[in-house]
Amino acid sequence: MPFRTLHDLDLRDRRVFLRADLNVPIKEGTIKDATRIRETLPTLRHLLEKGASVVLASHLGRPGGTGFEADFSLGPVAEWVRAQGFHARLAGGIVGEGVEAEARALAPGQVLVLENLRFDKGETKNRPEFAEALARLADTYVNDAFGAAHRAHASVSGMVAHFPPERTAAGFLMEKELKALARVLAHPEPPLVAVFGGAKVSDKMDLIRHFLGRAEAILIGGAMSFTLLKARGVAIGRSLCEEDKVALAGEILTEAEGRGTRILLPLDHVVADRLDADAECAITQDQDIPEDRMGLDIGPETVAAFSQEVRSARTLVWNGPMGVFEMDSFSAGTLSIAEEMAAAANRGAFVLVGGGDSVAAANKAGIADKLSHVSTGGGASLEFLSGLELPGVAALER
Repeated sequence: MPFRTLHDLDLRDRRVFLRADLNVPIKEGTIKDATRIRETLPTLRHLLEKGASVVLASHLGRPGGTGFEADFSLGPVAEWVRAQGFHARLAGGIVGEGVEAEARALAPGQVLVLENLRFDKGETKNRPEFAEALARLADTYVNDAFGAAHRAHASVSGMVAHFPPERTAAGFLMEKELKALARVLAHPEPPLVAVFGGAKVSDKMDLIRHFLGRAEAILIGGAMSFTLLKARGVAIGRSLCEEDKVALAGEILTEAEGRGTRILLPLDHVVADRLDADAECAITQDQDIPEDRMGLDIGPETVAAFSQEVRSARTLVWNGPMGVFEMDSFSAGTLSIAEEMAAAANRGAFVLVGGGDSVAAANKAGIADKLSHVSTGGGASLEFLSGLELPGVAALER
């Protein structure tokens, strides 16, 4: 990888600024799902075991940026970390002389959890003075927050330049994420097959284009498929369609033919007259959808065709559901694809799932732990797979 990892750092008696993604759901002061904190514990544990002290920092939710807000405090996170056996406590703020004194007082093996970085607008605005103030808290910088790597924020990119290059590194989670993504983009074992879904094709234009010429086939389901189907002259009834993107969708379909990537669209659909769990459903005979119906899931013929492509692949990437999988009536297509992904991984294919809805679908299907890699960063993984530069990664590379 074009940046340092934890194994490249001398950590004894160092004070490390660890940017993590601790943005967990909290209700009435209690953490409801600590998955994101657990994901970064191997990095935290390594730093402490190698003789460092740690200033642990993260954002949480979307506070106003005008100072402390109790509902967004990282206090519960500090308590949770302490309950796991770490010598951890919450700082009295984010930056300033008082917090600097707290950081200097840390002994090896101790952790100081900063308050929510977004209590100060300097974080999201990437203000130089805020980045510099954060950098004064430590002599070493480690970024383990892949889920925030696509944000050009002070703690993610702005402060990195204040450390010597040899005192910066990616944490274990960041390293794992980037290696998995690079395995799909840089050196996939062929054939590579991509499965894309979701609501808006406009959100996935860069993603689709980045896989043209790379993937043997791109399978597209979900509401985004209807804009592409309309570009091919298919009747889509009342299905969701981005009318202003139909021409662009047609260009992408033409471009795919020229670059040797097959784009497969739904052959049939599960349709209803309204988006409702109690709506009467039907399966179309072909691609066309009646004018009084909307497509809400891929049909069985499509599942069979997509499954055949998945079974032929040695490298798979999945981003986005095939329909409104949250409702049982429209979940069969997405869950079937999830099960095929798990079977592919079991056969030895490399299967990467990225994106919040895809992860939720994998969890609903009960197969998340059977996949090769499930990304923790929805927006970051989408941008990386789309070929966009992630500010947090670029800062480490420089």
